[in-house]
Amino acid sequence: MGNHYHLIIETPEGNLGRAMHYINSSYATYTNVKRKRSGHLFQGRYKAILVDRESYLLELSRYVHLNPVRAKMADTPQAYRYSSYHAYINEKGGALVHTGTVLGMISGKGREAKYLYRDFVESAVDNDLENPLEKVYGGMILGNENFIRDVLQRLQDKEVPWEEVSSRKDLRRGFEPQEVLAAVSECFRVDRADLLSDRRGPARKAFVYLLKNYATIGNREICEIVGCKSASAATKICRAFERDLEEDAALRKVVKPLMAQFSTFKGRPL
Repeated sequence: MGNHYHLIIETPEGNLGRAMHYINSSYATYTNVKRKRSGHLFQGRYKAILVDRESYLLELSRYVHLNPVRAKMADTPQAYRYSSYHAYINEKGGALVHTGTVLGMISGKGREAKYLYRDFVESAVDNDLENPLEKVYGGMILGNENFIRDVLQRLQDKEVPWEEVSSRKDLRRGFEPQEVLAAVSECFRVDRADLLSDRRGPARKAFVYLLKNYATIGNREICEIVGCKSASAATKICRAFERDLEEDAALRKVVKPLMAQFSTFKGRPL
């Protein structure tokens, strides 16, 4: 497009971050050399969305190929030069594009699939299609309810590398400090005032840890609430609490439901 691009990529090894770094840095180098310029070419991190193949891949492919038409950059999708659409409808596919997955969802016969895909895309040129990206959950998941639940569970179980999640800040729900304080107080059966005054108690450590990891506030506000002298002090409390969890099975048993309560994700209810 004019100032950005769209890619639909399958990443069997879950290493999208490495792939995008290579693509963006290589293109930036190419452009800098060609245009005799220097410095960054792209602004900010890429936006990644995990797509349910069965429910949305075909629809999303059509939507992407119609982008130039909606932006009035071309009258038809095939009239736009900088698109993979030509590989999908012509006899000879592009060397950089693998069309088999999408076309295979239409027909098992190669030539027939190309014709049918062309009809599928171009029949919507004059229609106001619903944007499938408006159905994205938590800024990063496009799929049905079962698919979303499965992805969230895999994130919880750390089966998906969290660093590969480009919208992790959007996906995490931020809790208010009072919510965290109330939950910790109830979990440890400690009065809220006593919780804040007992500097060596596990409840206070748990409170600081949860504030740092799940609350809507920064280090400065955390220090003001719990009476820490500096952000480094809050960090030391968190590390001490993590060590306590590793060494104390009884503490882990108490804290486990509390951690589960705050390890949630925001977005539409499931």
